Amino acid sequence: MFRHVLTAAAVSAVASTGAALAYAQDAPPPGEVPAVYEIVDAVSAQRIEADIRTLAGFGTRHTASQTESNTRGIGAARRWIFDEFERISAECGGCLDVRYVSETVEGERRIPDPVEVVSVIAIQRGTLDPGRVVMMSGDIDSRASDVMNAEIDAPGANDNASGVAGAIEAARVLSGRSFAGTIVYAALAGEEQGLFGGEILARYALEEGWRIKAVLNNDMIGNIAGIDGVIDNSSIRVFSEGTRATETEQEARIRRFTGGEVDSASRNLARYIDAIADQYVTNLDVMMVYRLDRFGRGGHHRPFNDAGMPGVRLMETHEHYDRQHQDIRMEDGRHFGDTVDHVDFDYAAKATSLNAATLALLAGAPPIPADVSIEGAVSADTTLSWTLAEGASANNLAGYRVHWRLTDAPQWTHSRWVGLTDTSVLENLVIDNYFFGVSAVATDGSASPVVFPGPAGDFGD
Repeated sequence: MFRHVLTAAAVSAVASTGAALAYAQDAPPPGEVPAVYEIVDAVSAQRIEADIRTLAGFGTRHTASQTESNTRGIGAARRWIFDEFERISAECGGCLDVRYVSETVEGERRIPDPVEVVSVIAIQRGTLDPGRVVMMSGDIDSRASDVMNAEIDAPGANDNASGVAGAIEAARVLSGRSFAGTIVYAALAGEEQGLFGGEILARYALEEGWRIKAVLNNDMIGNIAGIDGVIDNSSIRVFSEGTRATETEQEARIRRFTGGEVDSASRNLARYIDAIADQYVTNLDVMMVYRLDRFGRGGHHRPFNDAGMPGVRLMETHEHYDRQHQDIRMEDGRHFGDTVDHVDFDYAAKATSLNAATLALLAGAPPIPADVSIEGAVSADTTLSWTLAEGASANNLAGYRVHWRLTDAPQWTHSRWVGLTDTSVLENLVIDNYFFGVSAVATDGSASPVVFPGPAGDFGD
């Protein structure tokens, strides 16, 4: 029912790339990467707890809080994060490039006076394709009931010391390993005041020429007891936008007639995370939410989406609104405030292990398929084509896999290994009845997310 075709251009590319030719194989690579199980097991709830307690111990991390003290405020917190990344780097022989990324913000509704918004990033450069970047982020800053109050205690234990602690722990676990692509661990500032840290870093990434293929924004990954009365330590939500924010009018017209409303790069990144949870992380099920973020609310993946970069939000499934954006207090026997005693560290570790596994597989995969196109109107067969990756960045490329699913299926349900080729014909699979995509697979089995054909599903340059 299917055949693959190596075009003349692809033959020339393979012939001129000895490494790619050597990796060509008729049989597919392994279906799992054993090292990822080791990565998942290496995540420590005890280390995450210690980091959350340290971050909450700074009293407040409000964006406009003091910066001179070594024990209180956002300045002390970001210096501690920087030093922690540096310690991790020292243990791996200087494998991390630790930086501050900042701009001064003023004249905004929540930042009327000048404030330097300073994020901390640690860059673990790839060995084959260092310009290809995947990122895990959390938010440094915290807030109380009054978003403008920079003095009152706002420990932000879950929102979002848990996400920052997760990014630091992922750096500890992954920094001793090598990957084809680059991983960035980010502690972003200014989230509560208007997503400024993400906006600044997205701009910085474009200036640096990073090709960001995935942003995993972790915002609240430590609460298991919801306002709805549900206690759940075995699921996590992944929010993803369905249509790219940067879609042009012409691209929208193409999407209207060919599909792709639920197949943006961010949405297929979410599906990718879901599949990784099923395979590698015990007792953690992904709830895919077909929405940019929670209803009417926002997170630090959005500035990257706004700049055309794939990104998703990972967070607990059951929130407790008494424990976020609240002054610490008791009212009628009811606790308010985001304090450490309401964080489940084992759950935060499980969420972090999912992130670490996803980063490892994304960074370990070959280049994500580019220029994916599809044909098959008024035909019994469907033809998928893409650009065959070549050069040093593709030295770990084993080949490609084509995927398809019914149009109302939430996940990719069928796939077929097609090897080192740039075209595949799926015989007697009518294009009108299915959605199709392509993923790239490394020699060790690490695979890219599935790419939906056309601009709707493109992961960018």
